[in-house]
Amino acid sequence: MTDAKVGQEGTARNRIAGGVNPWLDWTSRVAIVIVYGGSALIGAASIHRLPLGSVDNLLMIAASIANVLFLGLVALTTMTRLVPTMKSKGVEMRVSALLGAFPTVALAFLPKAELGPIWSALSTTLILVGISLSIVVLRWLGKSFSILPEARRLVTEGPYRVVRHPLYLCEGIALVGVTLQVLSPLAVLIAIVVAMIQCRRMINEERILRLAFPEYDVYAAATPFLIPAGLIPARLGRRAHQAGPELSTKAIDPHA
Repeated sequence: MTDAKVGQEGTARNRIAGGVNPWLDWTSRVAIVIVYGGSALIGAASIHRLPLGSVDNLLMIAASIANVLFLGLVALTTMTRLVPTMKSKGVEMRVSALLGAFPTVALAFLPKAELGPIWSALSTTLILVGISLSIVVLRWLGKSFSILPEARRLVTEGPYRVVRHPLYLCEGIALVGVTLQVLSPLAVLIAIVVAMIQCRRMINEERILRLAFPEYDVYAAATPFLIPAGLIPARLGRRAHQAGPELSTKAIDPHA
């Protein structure tokens, strides 16, 4: 999910690249609000049906509440977000963004795996932690949030000082938890496909941000791509940083 934040909002607003159609912009906002807001309402209505008793059940209720809050926050943030300063019209970018946003839902329709109490609690905890952290990151994004590759403001503080794509990292933690709960070859395959699509989304978003904000290269050179620096070997960290300048040379046409 694209992010951007530099100094004053007016600076970014003045970098409009080839006119943003206000009708299309608001149509996409309404569509996102309907999908995510509706999902939040459905989730909220079903929370009371969840059983109480065990620790795992309580964790699941907490995870469900966090998910409702996240979906509702997405809908609310979408309505108040800034007009894009630059966006890509490429088909591949839009398709990968949409494919990355929704296939995880397919895991919810798979039968639950027979897990022991420890693994069951672990999977639910991963979901709860991932969604809760996603809420924190989304609050930092604020008016810069989007699903399609778009640049609004360059966010470099808070969780974005740790990695360049913290929201994807948090969603990945939740994805691992969901996959464990329905563990099967099909579930693992879906999770791998989602992870590959999400990687493509991050690359596409970085290309837009590099075009919109020249200062992004400096930020990228000092900030890990997805995994915090303390969790990866120094050699791999250097390779990740070296990949940044290479990516910046592969510019795309924002009006393609």
